[in-house]
Amino acid sequence: MSRLWDKGAPLDARVLQYTAGEDHALDDRLVAYDVQGSIAHAIGLNAAGLLSDEDLGALRHALNEIAASHARGDWRVTLEQEDGQTAIEGLLTAKVGALGGRIHLGRSRNDQVLTALRLYLRDATEALRTGACTVAQALQDLGDRHAAVMLPGYTHMQQAMPSSVVLWAQGFAAEIQDDAEGLQSTQRRIGKSPLGSAAGYGTPGLPIDRDVARQHLGFPVVHEPVTAVQLSRGKAESQLLFEIALLMTDLGRLACDLLLFYTQEFAFVSLPGEFTTGSSIMPQKRNPDVFELIRGRSMSAQSCLMEALGIFAKLPSGYQRDLQLLKVPLFRGIDLALSTLDILPAALAGVQFRSENIRMDESIYAAEKANRLVVAEGIPFREAYRRVGAELFGSK
Repeated sequence: MSRLWDKGAPLDARVLQYTAGEDHALDDRLVAYDVQGSIAHAIGLNAAGLLSDEDLGALRHALNEIAASHARGDWRVTLEQEDGQTAIEGLLTAKVGALGGRIHLGRSRNDQVLTALRLYLRDATEALRTGACTVAQALQDLGDRHAAVMLPGYTHMQQAMPSSVVLWAQGFAAEIQDDAEGLQSTQRRIGKSPLGSAAGYGTPGLPIDRDVARQHLGFPVVHEPVTAVQLSRGKAESQLLFEIALLMTDLGRLACDLLLFYTQEFAFVSLPGEFTTGSSIMPQKRNPDVFELIRGRSMSAQSCLMEALGIFAKLPSGYQRDLQLLKVPLFRGIDLALSTLDILPAALAGVQFRSENIRMDESIYAAEKANRLVVAEGIPFREAYRRVGAELFGSK
């Protein structure tokens, strides 16, 4: 198997295994995006007079066929191919012969990979944002279904002030909607076209207009100067992982509340049977595993962020192979967030608050009583506070 960088010398199999690692398998999710980037690059070569209209048409047709066959599951990137770029170029050359080798003019794997990655991140971020909005709406719906149900509000794990299911659900919905807006904000960094920066120093001697590919791919701007492109590696990825970590933290706190409310001691809620599991030894048990795993995966999301930040934190300028390792925490963080957002709306739709089990301690109205005294008598709040406290505790 010939790789893009092969110069004829043999390669120790252990080197390929160690350097490629799982990158070939990770690249399967980028194939369609790599094809998009390759077509845009070919259009740029054509606009620069470096590729004829006929050759552009043949390359575009062949690349679309390669993407379609991958989508059907006809082929996957293998370890021997090392990465998706080698796999696609090999298949392209098999289809169109020597013409397939012309597409790499003015391009490095560095800008090729990053272009595919940013195209993927653009779609993944939108899927995450949409998923977060769907969960926020599911919480709004949960509050609406239990609009008349009062709920104690807690501070320090003690009943503190009166609340309601509506207020509880709306609070989480508002923060998750805010997380959706945070996810959207990552598009600023994702939306810079790296194509044409090549290995980080441009394409000397070639009259390629980088804006042609940018327009075709729908990026808002070209990433300039070329030396900034490799310096940016890891930043958009980490910003997205940071927003995912915030989202997963909110979902984890939501899960914490529901797990507490589901205990026999509270019994504030019932959970849908299809979203609970059983015990292998205790016949009576229905376990809230989905919400427990949401709680646990909030920490997994934070770990993905810390791993990504650590990979590029002390690298010198220019491309370094360490950057390949960003895919693992990035894809893992995206996947765990997407799977959580996918399951939550249906799980929340089955949550029922059991008003008959919700008891409000009489002392929960203490702050309200103090406020009413201030309004009725015009006394300072501290005086009202002391009077209500004396009533509750029997002392001044």
